[in-house]
Amino acid sequence: MPRKLKLKLKRPLPQPEGERTERLIASMVTYLTTECHLSPNTIQAYSRDLRRFRTWLGTKNPTTLTIAQLSDYVAWLHSQNLAPASVARHIISLKVFFRYLQLEGIMQDNLAELLGCQKLWQKIPSVIPPYQIDDFLTAPWSEDPYWRRDRAILEVLYACGCRASEIAGLDVKNVHLNEGHCRLHGKGNKQRLVPLGKKAIAACQQYLEKERPTLAARGFDSPAFFLTRTGRPLRREAIWELVKKYALRAGIDPAVSPHTLRHSFATHLLAGGADLRQVQELLGHASIATTQIYTHVDQTRLKKVHAAFHPRA
Repeated sequence: MPRKLKLKLKRPLPQPEGERTERLIASMVTYLTTECHLSPNTIQAYSRDLRRFRTWLGTKNPTTLTIAQLSDYVAWLHSQNLAPASVARHIISLKVFFRYLQLEGIMQDNLAELLGCQKLWQKIPSVIPPYQIDDFLTAPWSEDPYWRRDRAILEVLYACGCRASEIAGLDVKNVHLNEGHCRLHGKGNKQRLVPLGKKAIAACQQYLEKERPTLAARGFDSPAFFLTRTGRPLRREAIWELVKKYALRAGIDPAVSPHTLRHSFATHLLAGGADLRQVQELLGHASIATTQIYTHVDQTRLKKVHAAFHPRA
């Protein structure tokens, strides 16, 4: 009788921890994109933060990390010369990743929830003084290639207090110059109507009539309001570069950003007597606690309110 051969099944080789972690991160990104429908900017931020976590992690298993090791990760982030806000965001990204691992049944206890974030409300945002605003907004000169577009961008940033991503995502159909407002798509795809001032309307009208048709004729047929020299939608990175370029020309600290104009918009509104709730609505903040930071910026307004209404002022 022929002897039966016993076949030995080869066991799959264990997957290296580094590859396994990368696969889990990729799976989480897919989940956040397809199931949670987070914005592309938020997805990019989580992915970027977790790539840094993966670099620090090395060959360690993320599901077996102790609270001491997680604290070492936070200390390592600080050693990378990251801003406090960036460190806080990295911690939030890690917590989201561990929550996903819990959801998938890969781990039970989320020790990352024990990590604390530095309180960021104490950080006072930089603001352009009102006497410098006009020099800044008129910094694009007629000698510049697309000065009407650039001036319109600066005017809209200051008139609406919008984010760079909101400017980049602004379509022609959402700019209503006759009615004097535009529709912005903010974080979480939330929409809001924001008024445009007279100067912003005039700057947009000039750009729309004298420059955009030339840019749009480059063949890309983009619905975006602000276009590049090749007719493509202007990216938010390019908007940052434009702001820094014209800040330097106007003699303003080149460390400013589009968010500086957003801070200036809110601070100047409060200084003029606007209500905090109104400013919250214009900025598109989900919580008024976020807007309250501007009460720390403009101490002169609080002094005026105190002097006007307190019986012993």
